[in-house]
This record gives sequence, structure tokens and C-alpha cells, in this order.
Amino acid sequence: MSESVLSSILTEGSLNAGTFFLLLGMSLVLGAVIALVYALRSDSTKSFVVTLALLPAMVCTVILMVSGSLGAGLAVAGTFSLVRFRSAPGSAREIGAVFLSMAAGLACGMGCPWLAAVFTVVVGAAYLLYMTTSFGEKRGGDLRKTLQITVPEDLEYAGIFDDLFSQYTTQARMTRVKTTNLGSLNRLTYDITLRRAGMEKELIDALRCRNGNLEISLAERAAEGGEL
Repeated sequence: MSESVLSSILTEGSLNAGTFFLLLGMSLVLGAVIALVYALRSDSTKSFVVTLALLPAMVCTVILMVSGSLGAGLAVAGTFSLVRFRSAPGSAREIGAVFLSMAAGLACGMGCPWLAAVFTVVVGAAYLLYMTTSFGEKRGGDLRKTLQITVPEDLEYAGIFDDLFSQYTTQARMTRVKTTNLGSLNRLTYDITLRRAGMEKELIDALRCRNGNLEISLAERAAEGGEL
């Protein structure tokens, strides 16, 4: 790889509209690639994937604004720490919005209001495009559930529901066993994928006949990357 490829395309005072659009566009493209690669092999939420796709563009603008300024760089580093560790925990979408606002404010503070406006419009348009399309969505994501079944303490639960799972689900995996009610009951937690939508009541009714009509809960599975 030649030295020209490894060297920066930026020199002192060389940031112009063309260079900014090139860097911003490349950041959006690379962010989309990273987000899609991540989504392929993980159970992530749409908001996290979209935020992952937009973060490179936000960080790119921040770095362009503070390049060569030690004081601004230290201030931005402190802001990043505050956004991530000092704010109330939020969803990926909320944290992404905070970074977007920070980058736009930083651009204005560095005396580049038009750059801040263009950046906001471009990233905002990309956000709306991602959120209105199927980008980052998992196929059949509404079929993935977390199932909790309460059984008596003396019940041998290993494999007792396998026939029901094979009938109503395409995948079922026990993830947790917890004692409850002073040890007189066990609560089993499974990650399951239903065969089709609308089977929840059938599955719960079948399980009630097997666990002595004790408590059963079925909820949306908490995906990886739901919060930052």
C-alpha cells in the first residue's frame, strides 16, 4: 500500500466543502457496513444498529472540528465521558441523539454554522431513511420470546417440556433456573422462537397442564444492544 493511501487527505487549512462531504459520506458508508456486519451475527435492536451506523459520521465531524486544538480536544473528551457515564441510562437511539446534538453544537461553537447545518441535515436524513426502512431489523424478530415457567421444587424439569417446544417453537434454550417462594418452587427461563405469530395462548395453555397451573410469563426477548 502506497504512502499516499496511508497519509491523511487533510492538511492545515484544507477543510473545504468538498472534503467535508467526502469524509462525511465515507463515514456514513463505513458506519452502514459496520452496523450490517454487527447485525448479521447478533440479536440487536433496530435503534442500536441505526445508532451504530450514524456514530462514525458524528465522530468524524467532532474530530474535524477539534483537529489541531488541544483545548477543544480535551473539552470534547470530557463531553464524551459525560454523555456516556454521567447521564441517565438510555436507549441507543437516545444516546445517538445526544451525540448528534453535541456534534452540531461543537461545529457552531468552532465558528462553522453552515457546516453544522449541513451535518445535521445529512445525518438527520440518514436517520429517517434507516428508521423508515427495514435496515437493522431481524427477520422474524417478533417471534423471539423469553418464557418463564414456575414449577414445583420436586418436579424433574429436565426435558419435561421438550415435546411442547418441538410443537410450538423452532428453537428453545434454557438460560436460567432460579428458586423462589422460599425454595418450594423453581422458576425456569427459556429463550424461544415461536413457529408462527399468534401461538402464545396455545403454548401457555399447554404448559399450564404440565406445570400444575403455576405462574407462566411470556415476554419480548431483551436483545443485545438495547441500551448503551
